[in-house]
Amino acid sequence: MKTIVRVLLGLGVLACLVCVGACIALHSLEAASKRAPQDFAPQASPAARELAAHAFEGLDPARILDYHVHLAGLGSDDSGCGVDSRVFSWLHPRKRVQFLFYLDAAGVKDRAHADREMVRRLVELARNSPVPLRCALLAFDQAHTEAGEPDVERSELYVPNEWTARIAAEEPELFVQAISVHPYRNDALEELERWAARGVRIVKWLPNSMNIDPADPRCEAFYDCLARHHMALLVHTGEEQAVDAAQQQELGNPLRLRRALAHGVRVIAAHCGSLGEGEDLDHPGHEKQANFDLFLRLMDEPRTKGELYGEISASTFRNRDPRVLRTLLERTDLHAHLVNGSDWPLPALHVLISTARLEEQGFLTHAEKLALDEIYDFNPLLYDFVLKRTLHGAHGERFADEVFLERP
Repeated sequence: MKTIVRVLLGLGVLACLVCVGACIALHSLEAASKRAPQDFAPQASPAARELAAHAFEGLDPARILDYHVHLAGLGSDDSGCGVDSRVFSWLHPRKRVQFLFYLDAAGVKDRAHADREMVRRLVELARNSPVPLRCALLAFDQAHTEAGEPDVERSELYVPNEWTARIAAEEPELFVQAISVHPYRNDALEELERWAARGVRIVKWLPNSMNIDPADPRCEAFYDCLARHHMALLVHTGEEQAVDAAQQQELGNPLRLRRALAHGVRVIAAHCGSLGEGEDLDHPGHEKQANFDLFLRLMDEPRTKGELYGEISASTFRNRDPRVLRTLLERTDLHAHLVNGSDWPLPALHVLISTARLEEQGFLTHAEKLALDEIYDFNPLLYDFVLKRTLHGAHGERFADEVFLERP
């Protein structure tokens, strides 16, 4: 009995320490970005304002598009959103702390209206940029079983298509709707046709957490429907860490996208496969390869039907090999097939991006680093955009203008 008591006391102390550590970290994150975005123009230094203004030079404001912006929610405000119930319990400390960080990054203060607060924060940031930042708002379908039934236990995040439609309709100058439809659903084609008829042109998948194998023959009718309606498939590639992916990281292997390309689908490989390793499907039994190298192999293959684009969100994060960013910058032959994304709200987690590290690696000058840090203090979404417009390779290479514009 005494042993049990000691274990329980130990667990209680550990939970308290985790809670205190999380609160300290959250306080630090909040202090890092607490100035109002609308104060950027009147209060920012000349250097910060000049760097931001320079970032928009040469771009058509009407075509600027961030392809990777998440909405999420707790189910308040009639959103229909949902999250894994374990994030509310300290019995699951990792999920609990991660959840608190995400709420802070998204600007949520009142959980009773969390879903609307996330939207208000995003609107505030996008509108109070020197040039408004247009964003593709991503829905997020539930995980599904092999039989096509919703798998609630494995669905850590759910954002219905109706919610992104509603918010995009409220702010049409800022937002473009993207839907998410699991291809194993019994009504998948019906749902895809319904939204195609309403003009939606982007479909979001995260195979690792949704239980989708992009190479599965069951996806072929879905791919044909996408191609027929000229809808782009924005699909996560590489390892997934922000949402629970259990043991299904191999589903993020970039080579699994070949089937979609063969059916004439325009595929956007989110993150360019920049994290983790995948099986070399061309050489079964060989050692695993970096997913980024598998992505590059796919990019270098001739494509007679579909088109492949790489989306550069997370390429600046601390947990990425600097080789990824350097390659994407310096291989200017790839730029015609790259698009920009922020993976909002992750850029608001200041710990994920180190401008000091990017300076040390030669991607930024010291003056650029200081100006970017100041921009972050006002507007993390603007900061992510200006950062990527400012980065330079060893010989001065920068991402081409077209990377930051909406494609046909």
